[in-house]
Amino acid sequence: MNEAGFGVENLPYGVARLPGGRVVCVTALDGGVVDLAGLAEGGAFDRVPGLAPGALARPSLNRFLAGGRRAWSGVRAVVAEMADAGDERVTAATVPMGSVELLLPVAVGDFVDFTASRHHAVNMAALLRPGSPPPGPEWDRFPRGYHSRAGAVVVSGTPVRRPWGPRAGGAGTGPTRALDFEAEIGFVVGAPNREGRPVPATFEALADHVAGVVVLNDWSARDVQSVESHPLGPLLSKSFATSMSPWVVTLDALEPWRLPGGGYRLELYVALEAAGGGGRVTVSRPRFDDLHWTMAELLAHATLNGSAVRTGDLFGCGTTSGPSPGALGCLAELTGAGARPLVLPGGSTRAWLEDGDTVTIGASAGGDGRPVVSLGAVTGTVLAALPSVRTEA
Repeated sequence: MNEAGFGVENLPYGVARLPGGRVVCVTALDGGVVDLAGLAEGGAFDRVPGLAPGALARPSLNRFLAGGRRAWSGVRAVVAEMADAGDERVTAATVPMGSVELLLPVAVGDFVDFTASRHHAVNMAALLRPGSPPPGPEWDRFPRGYHSRAGAVVVSGTPVRRPWGPRAGGAGTGPTRALDFEAEIGFVVGAPNREGRPVPATFEALADHVAGVVVLNDWSARDVQSVESHPLGPLLSKSFATSMSPWVVTLDALEPWRLPGGGYRLELYVALEAAGGGGRVTVSRPRFDDLHWTMAELLAHATLNGSAVRTGDLFGCGTTSGPSPGALGCLAELTGAGARPLVLPGGSTRAWLEDGDTVTIGASAGGDGRPVVSLGAVTGTVLAALPSVRTEA
């Protein structure tokens, strides 16, 4: 068992550039990265059904994940059996984690982000639309979401540029003054459904189509969002960047923490390291099991109209927020839209993110006497806005 949460109980999937330059599909094991393509070339996975030849030697997981549940569960089971047996082939295929470059694990085809947290929906309605009524019972009828830009999904560690957008009241455009993070869990489609055949809202259907989960930071420009909120919803306020963790953690690994209603017992953390020093401080610890809608319900709703999902499609569950002040998943909620700035070590404050700030969001399951399964973390540092080509009004 690995205390960092990447033991044999986990075995997530990712893509890495290995020493020497090869880019292949990998897994994480006890502080190392295991070259799955190398194991495949040696015949380790010859009996795994659905695994296409050469699928693990590609620069994304897509072809491998397209093989379906039998392929991604089968490869994981073989690696676990080999590791437990002390098979020297695993040792030979392993390199230290620090010697590789972890890349975006999937080629994202479509990206849909939901609002699965009722706590977040209620809080943000009050902050973005003061005086308006909170979401009523109709919010519980079906999940709400929006289509964002797949091309804006970047891997953890990629810097995020402060975006431009429209000012309130028609006062031209400019860099956002209210840059925010959003702590989210996302899930990645492995096997597609057939067009016109909605995915049932059951765990078995979810497990047949979803290869695993990731950690997301859906960066948000709140002042721009307030301008865009009516009548259609977010566009520029959300489409500039979404950061994604490098590991796709399988539902098999999370099975011990699946709840009867279909959710998962996962704990997230959000850490902020302010520009100029003061160190990293954890500002929130949301819980994934506080969400109102499950991943199975979100996938079912996304395909309700007959839409087909494809390998590599990414779905965000939305900001993970709970009922307590220490479980809020974004700065807007933590600071009351900037009215109550966070006080950080050293005395600095943050109402919104400033240039040079670094945000890290991580998640894990376990720690209750059972081995920890880590989802890894997603990190991004804010860069100053570039000059705009548009003329101010």
